[in-house]
Amino acid sequence: MRGAKQWKQLKLDVTAQEAPVDNFLTASGTFTDGDLRLNQRGLRLISEETQSSQSPNTEDVELLREDLEVIKVIGRGSGGTVQLVRHKGQGTFYALKGIQMCIQETVRKQIVQELKINKASQCPHVVVCYHSFYHNGVISLVLEYMDRGSLADVLKQVQTILEPYLAVVCKQVLKGLVYLHHERHVIHRDIKPSNLLVNHKGEVKITDFGVSAVLANSMAQRNTFVGTYNYMAPERISGSSYDCKSDIWSLGLVILECAIGHFPYTSTEQEGSLSFYDLLEAIVDRPPPSAPADQFSPEFCSFISACIQKDPKERLSSLELLCHPFIQKFEDKDIDLAILVASLNPPVNLDL
Repeated sequence: MRGAKQWKQLKLDVTAQEAPVDNFLTASGTFTDGDLRLNQRGLRLISEETQSSQSPNTEDVELLREDLEVIKVIGRGSGGTVQLVRHKGQGTFYALKGIQMCIQETVRKQIVQELKINKASQCPHVVVCYHSFYHNGVISLVLEYMDRGSLADVLKQVQTILEPYLAVVCKQVLKGLVYLHHERHVIHRDIKPSNLLVNHKGEVKITDFGVSAVLANSMAQRNTFVGTYNYMAPERISGSSYDCKSDIWSLGLVILECAIGHFPYTSTEQEGSLSFYDLLEAIVDRPPPSAPADQFSPEFCSFISACIQKDPKERLSSLELLCHPFIQKFEDKDIDLAILVASLNPPVNLDL
């Protein structure tokens, strides 16, 4: 067991392992980091790989910052504010994420990572970044607008989500994680309800890569204490090295929360939430939470158990979980998530 002082020192020790980065802003108004160049005209990656295979997500749509009309603030991502904007000519809605760059070097590293992932992303289960700008100390990302908000917004209205719909959510998120883990070699590091977005078509997409880490980076950079601690895997909290299996732990907690209607590390709403240090201690030292066998199917209980294992080696990978009986159970049932979200109030009224 660890006391509060030990947990505080652990957090400081782990954070201190972050490696320095070489990010800088030039006098000409260009944000530069390695092969990344970003200014008010847009973003370019100066590399043979990018030049030979440009992402359709960022090259097919020509957007200018002055063409975007701000409607309202709709949320906050890692390092910045998210606004709903509308293209003045097309009438198309986008989510505009603005990031002030007068911030510490370690946070800049995370933002550069997000830019590079968005630039290269070609997955239908990852939120599209259409364009990005740098001007007057602010990086702006023009993102696909997911008009039904996040999974957190859905939960506020429905309280719990039934197993058939959860299987559909899981399948889409897992496809996004397979892309990130196996094709992009990226750990997201902040899988939580507010980073899983939904639209009126019933599509679920992963967003917010500001705290993700490339697996090819040094081990020191993969020991960093970054992300939302509620959903953080025990190996990350204890300061051990980690890999993409840490995202699987987070996904398991998210799906269990959707099923039971409250965060898994509180048994009832009356008990309230644990303090920061009590929660860290619970995640590391207590047995992992599980789905109540008397309330859920054996397949669902097995799926949650396959995700929420203290030993990351015991967790299934995103690719393996796609073949899990819980996902396959509803494959031929034609479950339409759009029906569920259509019954909900959208987080933003677009009748402007």
